[in-house]
Amino acid sequence: MSARRIPAPLLFLVGGTSMYVGAALAVGLFDRLAPHAVAELRLIGAALVLLAWRRPGRAAWAPRRLLLATVFGLATALMNVAYYEAIARLPLGTAVALEFCGPVLVAALASRRPRDVAAVVLAAGGVALIADVRWSGSPSGVLWALAAAAMWAAYVLLGKRVARGGNGIDELAVGFTTAAVILSPLLFTGGVGGLAPLAEPSVLALAVGLGVLSSVIPYVLDQIVLRRVGQARFAVLLALLPVTGTIVGFVVLGQIPGALEVGGIAAVIAAVALRSRDGDEPPATVDVSPSRSVTDDRPAHGRPGAA
Repeated sequence: MSARRIPAPLLFLVGGTSMYVGAALAVGLFDRLAPHAVAELRLIGAALVLLAWRRPGRAAWAPRRLLLATVFGLATALMNVAYYEAIARLPLGTAVALEFCGPVLVAALASRRPRDVAAVVLAAGGVALIADVRWSGSPSGVLWALAAAAMWAAYVLLGKRVARGGNGIDELAVGFTTAAVILSPLLFTGGVGGLAPLAEPSVLALAVGLGVLSSVIPYVLDQIVLRRVGQARFAVLLALLPVTGTIVGFVVLGQIPGALEVGGIAAVIAAVALRSRDGDEPPATVDVSPSRSVTDDRPAHGRPGAA
C-alpha cells in the first residue's frame, strides 16, 4: 500500500511507536553522556543514515533550499536537545505537557472556526491528563521544556515549508547534516564520562539506532503527512504521541493507565476526529527512492499549506 493512502493518524502512531522505542535507548545513554551529547549523537546517526539512503543531489544543496533545510534541521535538533535536558531535570509527564504547548499554540493560531478551537482544547486537555502534570523539578527544567515547546512550534511551521518547497526527505538529509556539523561542539561539553564513551562501538551503534528510531522514521513520516494536511491539523495530530507513549508503556512495560489517562486518550481521539479533514490538501507524491536527482524541484519558498 502506498504511504499516501494510509490514514495520517495511523502514520503518526507508527512514527510515535518508533520514537518511544528510541527514547528507551536514549535513557540508557544518559549515565554515560550528557543529555545534549546524546541528542547530538542522535542527530549524527540520523544524518548518516539519511545521506546513505537519499544521496541528495546538487539541487538539494542549492543556496535557497540549503538555507531552509539548515534552519529546519537546527530547529529540530535544538528541540531534541532541549527535550533531553528537560527530562533530565523534570518528571517526564511535566516535560511532555509543557513541550506540547508549542504545537497547541500553532493549532490555536491557525484555527478559524469554533470546531477547530474545540479540537485544540480537547487535544490540550487530553495531553494534560495523559501526562499527569506535576509541578515539581527545577526552574531550569521548566525553561528547557518551554524552549523545547518553542522549537516544536518552529518544527511544525518550518516542516510544512520544507515538505511543500522541495523533496522534503532530501531536505531532512541536508538539514540534519548541516545541523550536526554546527552543533558538533555539544559532543565535547559536559560529558559524564568525558570523551571515552564516544570511542566505544556499543555507544556508536546505539547512536545510529537512536537516529533511525527517534529521527529518521518519525520525521520521514512527518514529511509525508505534512504534504497532505494543514499545519493546524498536523499540530492536533501531534497529540497522538503521548497516546502512543501510554500504549507502548502498557504493552512493553506493563504500565496500566489510570482513569485520568484513559480519559485523556479519549479526549485526544475525539480531537483528532473533530479536526479530521479540515484544511487537508490533495495528496502530494513523495519520492522516497534513493536518487541523486530531485524529482520535485519547486523553490524552497513554496507556499505553505493553509490549515
